[in-house]
Amino acid sequence: MTNSSSLRHITVSGVGTSMVAPDAVRFSASVSVIAKTNKDALSTASTSANAVRAALKAEEIDPKDVTTSSFTVYPEYNYSQDKGQVLVGYRATQSFSVIIRKAENAGAVVDAVVRAGKNTLQVNGVSPFLINGAAATEKAREAAVADAMSRAKSYAKYLGTSLDGIIYFTEINAPSYTFPMVTLADKTESLDATQIDLGQTEVTVTVSTQWKLKDSKPSKPSKPSKPSKSSK
Repeated sequence: MTNSSSLRHITVSGVGTSMVAPDAVRFSASVSVIAKTNKDALSTASTSANAVRAALKAEEIDPKDVTTSSFTVYPEYNYSQDKGQVLVGYRATQSFSVIIRKAENAGAVVDAVVRAGKNTLQVNGVSPFLINGAAATEKAREAAVADAMSRAKSYAKYLGTSLDGIIYFTEINAPSYTFPMVTLADKTESLDATQIDLGQTEVTVTVSTQWKLKDSKPSKPSKPSKPSKSSK
């Protein structure tokens, strides 16, 4: 195995990006109710949660894509200077994380859940992501390699030589994804459906490469100059 440290070489990094539309949306929501007793709060919250599950099923969301992310029941108090801490009731909250595998249907799913949960429901957020980012990653990798090779060739040219093959190559980190900020558009009663602007996702790959440089051609020895003939 050739010892790379004994070779004339250069090390350069390359960065490649590709743009692709998100193909899925992660949606988080909570049902939260307050009642006079723990039992009543839990019962009412469970009724709302079941209505949300039914709405998700009607929108063809697979149960495996619905996860309970938190579940709490606790006493809730109000505080005032004259009365101090006063028990208001008991609050029960159940939060869901939902994967919507058809990004174009995300707005309709959000609307259905809001209708089902009514005033007990709170939308905590939506975020787009890639379930299948293989094609976009391949494009980013291709661009990263091309970038590294272009840089290496440029440096070799500036050094008065050229490349003589690659010594090693490594992907510095797993592909990273930059997602757009997403918000829910305002609605006017039921006239307009909620729209979620997905934007585009930027997939980035960074690589590190080391290239062997060709040895410079040895310069030809100059011929000794002939002694000049002295003029007679």
